[in-house]
Amino acid sequence: MHSNEKVLRALNQCQAEIELKKKILDRSARVGVIGLGYVGLPLAVEMAREGFQVTGIDIDRERVESVNAGISYVLDVPSETLLSFVCQEKLRATESLATVEDLDTLSICVPTPLRKSKEPDLSYVIAAVEVVQNHLRPGHLIVLESTTYPGTTREVVLPLLENTGLQVGRDFFLAYSPERVDPGNHTYNTRNIPKVIGGMTPQCAEMAALLYQQFVEKIIPVSSTDTAEMVKLLENTFRNVNIALANEMALICHKVGINVWEVIEAAKTKPFGFTAFYPGPGLGGHCIPVDPYYLAWKAKMNGSEPRLIELAGHINDQMPAFTVSRIADALNERQKSLKGSKILALGVTYKRDVSDIRESPALEVLQGLSEKGSTVEYSDPYVPLLKLNGKMTKSVKLAPDILRSMDCVVVLTDHSAFDYEMIVTHSPLIVDSRNALKEYARPNVNFL
Repeated sequence: MHSNEKVLRALNQCQAEIELKKKILDRSARVGVIGLGYVGLPLAVEMAREGFQVTGIDIDRERVESVNAGISYVLDVPSETLLSFVCQEKLRATESLATVEDLDTLSICVPTPLRKSKEPDLSYVIAAVEVVQNHLRPGHLIVLESTTYPGTTREVVLPLLENTGLQVGRDFFLAYSPERVDPGNHTYNTRNIPKVIGGMTPQCAEMAALLYQQFVEKIIPVSSTDTAEMVKLLENTFRNVNIALANEMALICHKVGINVWEVIEAAKTKPFGFTAFYPGPGLGGHCIPVDPYYLAWKAKMNGSEPRLIELAGHINDQMPAFTVSRIADALNERQKSLKGSKILALGVTYKRDVSDIRESPALEVLQGLSEKGSTVEYSDPYVPLLKLNGKMTKSVKLAPDILRSMDCVVVLTDHSAFDYEMIVTHSPLIVDSRNALKEYARPNVNFL
């Protein structure tokens, strides 16, 4: 009897695997995305584009209503595109967590922020997985995409799912595939960025790869979920450390009177062995300032000392204060002080041509200027309203008279929409932290 049960179980496993593969290939699989942010919504759209019926799940009612109305809140997803898939009934959004039970595949794209202690906060991941746990059934494919430390899928997600009595690789499939989205990038997107996939078992990896092959151009299989998790952290730690080097070069060059931007431009002409990274007012966004701390935390938990990673974080954290000091120096040369000066910040998002202000160093610079007694205003075509000094403030529309009324204009985000010729012509004093005005070598322009 025991032998017959094992055979029956193996047959059921095989049947569930075959059925899910068939559903994925003929587009009858009901696919779902948990978390409809800058990662989840573009992913859902690509799934719908390839003919799948997609259900997006999010606890934010405004997001759900916006998606179902065909109104995009993500820069990389045009509203026309979203509306067309909604009208074709290829994509819908819901707040109902019970919908999970009706779906065949689930991609989890929820935030993974840091706690104030710089330790990983997996509360959103755990909450999402608990929802899946409550509705898990044989044949489900679960793929975690949220950035996290190596071991999360194996140590946190898997035990929760196997508490149901179902077994990974036999009854359900579990994989990790790190999101690699670069918001605002017009060249690389969800479809053409190679997709790294690691499974809990070979069958899990194969099933996840089969799903993503339907709407992603290239799959990069790796040996485990731990490896896939580490890939993402390496990518962003690489950028964090190299940006820290560029920022430190900026600090050194300032001390010795050398233009750091000229140095970098000359260095990058070397056809091998050098990749250009640039200084700025600090690090921002959803990944680069956060992900290295996930890696550092994991390293410490395993007895390693991530000295380089922590030093890079320390250097990058200095840059907002350094930017404030450069503004103070520029004003001082005009026999003015920060206190009482009117300062206009150009751009408050963490990078150019996006609307995302998460972890934006511009906000720290504005806070630092306010604390020194400056009157601060801002202009950003992507952020019409911003909370400054505890009150909602409107973005200033740039005009010659506005620029002339300022004691100093500071370029914090180099949006392509800014009229830099007008800015240079009418601003009495400029501090450029992004080298946006490299073509304008005029007396009123100061660089970081």
